[in-house]
Amino acid sequence: MSTPEETTRPGLEFAGHELARASLDACVKCTICETQCPVSAVTPLFTGPKFVGPQAERFRNGESVDHSLDYCSSCGTCTLVCPQGVQIAELNSQARAVMKADHMPLRDRLIGQTTLMGTVMTPVAPIARAVLHNKPLRAAMEAVVKVHRDAPMPPPQGQTFASWWARRPKPAAPATRGPVVFFHGCAGGYFEVETSKKSVEVLERLGYEVLVPKQGCCGLAQQSNGLFESATKSVLKLCDDLRSAGTDLTIISSSGSCTGMLKHEAHEIMGVTAESLHDVGTRIRDIMEFLLDLHDAGELPTDFQPIEMTVPYHAPCQLKSQGIGKPALEVLRLIPGLTVVDSEKVCCGIAGTYGLKKEKYEVAQAVGKPLFDMVKATNPDLALCDTETCRWQISQSSGVRTEHPIWMIHKAYGLS
Repeated sequence: MSTPEETTRPGLEFAGHELARASLDACVKCTICETQCPVSAVTPLFTGPKFVGPQAERFRNGESVDHSLDYCSSCGTCTLVCPQGVQIAELNSQARAVMKADHMPLRDRLIGQTTLMGTVMTPVAPIARAVLHNKPLRAAMEAVVKVHRDAPMPPPQGQTFASWWARRPKPAAPATRGPVVFFHGCAGGYFEVETSKKSVEVLERLGYEVLVPKQGCCGLAQQSNGLFESATKSVLKLCDDLRSAGTDLTIISSSGSCTGMLKHEAHEIMGVTAESLHDVGTRIRDIMEFLLDLHDAGELPTDFQPIEMTVPYHAPCQLKSQGIGKPALEVLRLIPGLTVVDSEKVCCGIAGTYGLKKEKYEVAQAVGKPLFDMVKATNPDLALCDTETCRWQISQSSGVRTEHPIWMIHKAYGLS
């Protein structure tokens, strides 16, 4: 059950955020969002973004008029394609949070505790990996916790990024470009440690002094499950953490999902208006976006070693919602010999924690199947994608190892 604060907070009223509410009446029922929705295309369980969004919103008065709303994955495609600028996905996320507020499943509370999961699994990483790959135990987990037995899970690591950062040798060459702040996110801190390490090494190769303040969770997994109160506390605490390194420095992250939370979800969905969020949200850059900015300014060294390879690339929904295009494609194409094939697929289906859930797993798999097929046909050994859960989904469902694009930049610079 939710706490009183969780159910009465103004942000949990239907269309409580004035920005989303202001866009509601711009809907002209053109159904473009319906034709582009990856979920309604594969299942009748979701009646579509327009029907449960702007159309239903006009009839809501403290209760959802269509509980198929819970099958919306919050991929954000509907908002992106709407020619009228209606914030459909944001309206749906707000309405779902209200709908679930008085019967929040224990599972949805647990899978939002990403920092706790990392803290618990890291010291016993080999055992945790064995448990997560044990079919009888996963079947029991599915029965008790309602997380599907075949769903991708965070890969436990034996070392956290913070531990590596504290013990690593300092760079031999002095910084020539000044300091930047690195934000690794929960996944980059516990489960995608190698991606964070490679990101730091690339930044230092470019001459930057990298600062890594102690940092917590952005609250994205909590927000996506309707836990707005706890998510707000998490994201505001994180903003304070990142600002502690300096309030005039560029913040760079290889965690595409967490970057999206700071740039988009916290404000556009939860209605957080704190100055600290505005400050961090305007200073943070996705690492591939940052590299492309350098290239456009003529400041990115392009002394890349050739990589003779064809590799598929998928731009995740979280990246698209930030409105930055596909910077990884443009930067990767600077590497001699490397052919990068854009998947041009809408969604991998995972949508953060959506595809983990027992009742939504098959839907997520159906959404992602065109992408999985494309990846396997393009390169059965390697694919690239900017966000963590999408990489886990692609790897698990296609059998193709999937890494962050920064891995390829790291290799092209001769760092690995």
